[in-house]
Amino acid sequence: QVQLVESGGGLVQAGGSLRLSCASSEGTFSIYGMGWFRQAPGKEREFVAAVNWSGSRIYYADSVKGRFTISRDNAKKTMYLQMNSLKPEDTAVYYCARSRGPYRDSRVGNDYEYWGQGTQVTVSS
Repeated sequence: QVQLVESGGGLVQAGGSLRLSCASSEGTFSIYGMGWFRQAPGKEREFVAAVNWSGSRIYYADSVKGRFTISRDNAKKTMYLQMNSLKPEDTAVYYCARSRGPYRDSRVGNDYEYWGQGTQVTVSS
């Protein structure tokens, strides 16, 4: 069973920054695509960013492009999400997820098999 543990969430003022981390227990972390998703109260889960197994292919939601940066360190089995210029509308629970198959990456939540427990990000105005 793969375990994903997010950390780094918290309360920040608008315009501030946070860095989320997602640590994996999986020895073969390096061959799977990874993604970040978020869910705000009363809203459906939405895609935020994704990175392929090597880090050479990256996707962002339009709403975060230019403000968020996804990255991964395969040696540490960890993925990151650097969030800058945060806005109140970024407030949500942020989840990291691992793709269903090796060498696959996607913007679609159903293409991910394992999910972390989530970390709360709250941006005050």
